[in-house]
Amino acid sequence: MKTAEDLRRTLHGIDRRGYKAYKDIEGVYDCGDYILFVDHAQGDPFASPSRVRVRVPQKVAGFPKGTYRSRSREIALRDFLTRRFLDACRKFCRGNRGTGHSGLISIDRPGQEILERTSAFVTELYVEARFVMGLPAFGRSVAGRHAEAMFFEELPQIVRASLFFKNLDEKTLYEHIETAEDADFLRDHLEELGLVAFVADGAILPRASGVDPRPLTKGRVVPFESPESLRVRVELPNRGAITGMGIPKGVTLIVGGGYHGKSTLLRALELGVYNHIPGDGREFVVTNPYTVKIRAEDGRRIEKVDISPFIANLPLGQDTRAFSTDDATGSTSQ
Repeated sequence: MKTAEDLRRTLHGIDRRGYKAYKDIEGVYDCGDYILFVDHAQGDPFASPSRVRVRVPQKVAGFPKGTYRSRSREIALRDFLTRRFLDACRKFCRGNRGTGHSGLISIDRPGQEILERTSAFVTELYVEARFVMGLPAFGRSVAGRHAEAMFFEELPQIVRASLFFKNLDEKTLYEHIETAEDADFLRDHLEELGLVAFVADGAILPRASGVDPRPLTKGRVVPFESPESLRVRVELPNRGAITGMGIPKGVTLIVGGGYHGKSTLLRALELGVYNHIPGDGREFVVTNPYTVKIRAEDGRRIEKVDISPFIANLPLGQDTRAFSTDDATGSTSQ
C-alpha cells in the first residue's frame, strides 16, 4: 500500500502534463485516519468523474454497534452517512477549478426515501464511502497543485465531518435510524393485522408540487386523520403506540369530490413501499412491500382478456369474456 506522500509526489510529478497522466494516481493509499482508493481516474476533464472510495477503520470512525445491529438499522445508517457526506461536500468542496468537472467532489444525492445505497457501507471493521471526484485541469492538462488541495485539504475535512461518529449529531442520527426501523416493523406486521396499508394519524400527505417531493408547507396543510371505523393502534419498538387508518385486505374504494385528496392519498400509498426520512410527513405511511400501482391507459392494446365481471353488452355483440382491441378506452383499460 502506498502512502499519502506517495500520492502528493505523484501529483507534483504529473503537474501540467497531459490529462491522461492522472492514471498514475490509481491505487490504494494510507492516509492515516483512513484508506484512500482511487479506483478509476477519468481520462478527460469532460468525461465521467473519477471513482474514489474512502475506508475509515471502526476504531477511528467509532460507530456503536447499536447503530447497525440489524438489517433495517444498517440500511438507514448507510443512507444517513450518504446524506452527511453530501452535505460536507457542499460545505468544504471549492467546486470549479478549471475545465469540465474540475474540482467536483460529490456522492449519490438522496431524495425523501431511505434506501439501501451502494454509496456507503458499514461493517464491524470499517465505514466506507464511495463517491466521485472531478480531477482538475487547465484545458486538457493536469492541474496537479489544485488536485493536491482537493485530496489533502478538502477531502480530509469531508471525511471527518461525515464519517466520524463523534462529529455527527447523535440525536439526528438515531432519529433517522429508529424512524426507519419503526416503519419496517410496521410494514412487516401488516399481514398479521390483516392490512395491506397503514396511514398514521397526523401524517402530512400533500407534496410541495408535482415535481418537488418535499412536504407541502405553504398555506393551510391538513394532517391526515383516520375515520374511526378504520382506526388501528400499533405499538412500535422505538416510538411506542401510534394510531392511524388501516386499509384491510379486499377491495377498497376511495371516493370524494374534487381537491379532496384522493390522488394525494393514492400517491402516498404508492410510495409506502419505501421508508421516508424524519420530517417528510409520510414516515408511517406504509404499504405491503409487494404493492404495485396499476392505472388506466387510454389506447392500450388488449388481447383476449376476461372483463365480463365489469363490462358486458358491448355494441356488435362483442364477447367480453375474451375481449380484444387495439385501442381500449380508459374505462375498459382500467
